[in-house]
Amino acid sequence: MNDNISALRRQIRFTIDGRPYTTTDRKQLAQDLLRLAGLDPANFDLGELKGHRPEPVRYGDENVVEIHDMARFVSIRHRADVA
Repeated sequence: MNDNISALRRQIRFTIDGRPYTTTDRKQLAQDLLRLAGLDPANFDLGELKGHRPEPVRYGDENVVEIHDMARFVSIRHRADVA
């Protein structure tokens, strides 16, 4: 019966860096979303664009992100160390 429930879950549409993705799992780790987009969490953080805010909300790798339909995420490069 659990398989039937999973099959009935609504697809959630979202983007990462403008590329479209879908999921039925509303809550995911930020690092897993970065990997989905082909990015290394060691080099990037995940940000979410919300409303008209000029700066994205930034999530750490271990943060659980709640994905809403049509959510817009962006990758944020970590600052490079300079010798």
